[in-house]
Amino acid sequence: MLGIVGILALLTVLGLSLIITRIASTALALTGLSYETARFQARSAFTGTGFTTNEAENIVNHPVRRRIIMLLMIFRSAGLITIVISLILTFVNTGDQSVRLVRLLFLIGGVIVFLILSRSRIVDIYLRHLINKALNRWTDLDTRDYYNLLHLSDEYVVTELRVEEGDWLVDKDLRECNLNAEGVIILGIQRHEGIFIGAPAGKTKINIQDTLLIYGKSDAIKNLDKRRNDFEGDEAHRKAVDEHEKEKRKQDAIDREKEKVL
Repeated sequence: MLGIVGILALLTVLGLSLIITRIASTALALTGLSYETARFQARSAFTGTGFTTNEAENIVNHPVRRRIIMLLMIFRSAGLITIVISLILTFVNTGDQSVRLVRLLFLIGGVIVFLILSRSRIVDIYLRHLINKALNRWTDLDTRDYYNLLHLSDEYVVTELRVEEGDWLVDKDLRECNLNAEGVIILGIQRHEGIFIGAPAGKTKINIQDTLLIYGKSDAIKNLDKRRNDFEGDEAHRKAVDEHEKEKRKQDAIDREKEKVL
């Protein structure tokens, strides 16, 4: 009897672990992380893997994300103890080899079921919907998904750019840089002295050792990062503006064609 109790306890812990990590992943995503990043960090914390990445630093520096990860660590500790006790109850309290084999097969079958459920897209969508509704109702988490709001993908990114001596941006104000014409937007500027300027105005000057928070296409930002403060840099800016204008005209033509069809 104790063996069956141990198996049921173990499967219950695995099921709860699946649900807990899904809740944590959704909660982390609601704080502005992409769902893939949130799921990776939740599983890392719950399993105790402890990967050191930029995303992990963002979690540690964010009070809400930090609380979520701390709760995951607590649940992990309790879950490990339960698993050990359950395994002891399952396989130690019987001397019959055939009974142990049946219990082992039953346990393996249960684990396989949970693995299938954890990889099921339908289950994932359904759980995320339920968890999202519950978090909206019972918590004060910021429920805006910034990853989707900004259409971040392999093409569009939000990243930081460090301004070094000799860069094209040095000693220019934002109006002079005219980065919007390239399809690049400066969301904020972190001064070397520690001051952060959010939504900077056109007259805001860019200094050496500033860190820019930038939104735009990854290729455009890489091009900007390589640009030097010389004639070639000015030419690269004009070329980037022309290319962005061509893309806008192309997109406008596509939109007009869609309107005709409608």
